Amino acid sequence: MTSGEAEMAEPAEEVEKPGRTRLIGGPGMLLVWVYGVMVVGAVSRSAVQIATEFDKAPLAYSLSAVAGLVYGFITYSLVRGGETARKAALVCCAAELTGVLTVGTWTLADPSAFPDATVWSDYGMGYLFIPVLLPVTAMFWLRKSRTPN
Repeated sequence: MTSGEAEMAEPAEEVEKPGRTRLIGGPGMLLVWVYGVMVVGAVSRSAVQIATEFDKAPLAYSLSAVAGLVYGFITYSLVRGGETARKAALVCCAAELTGVLTVGTWTLADPSAFPDATVWSDYGMGYLFIPVLLPVTAMFWLRKSRTPN
């Protein structure tokens, strides 16, 4: 193959390769940063609590660890991009919102079930209500950023 033929073959390969839909453009970048902060906060808090005083409030500390894992998966999905990652992040945001609303209501209805707070206690009041606002905001962004069929 001559060098001219090789040059002509390269662009055809690039054209056939579909790209992923970017999810971190504009407001998506802010979501990645906020979710990243929440990952660090929830995982580090729960890791210390589980390691030092798990017997005090095992449910609360376990739920905080789960929240950290959910935040981590959503962050990864947003950075990864693509339609599959967008759908996965959307499902996780819905699960996150369900968790926040369930745990938030539970902590208000039966405070004795939670001797110590979780990330989602009182709808995330200890985190400036970010845990309840973040999944709603992310779901709006993810629905807006879907690729048209």
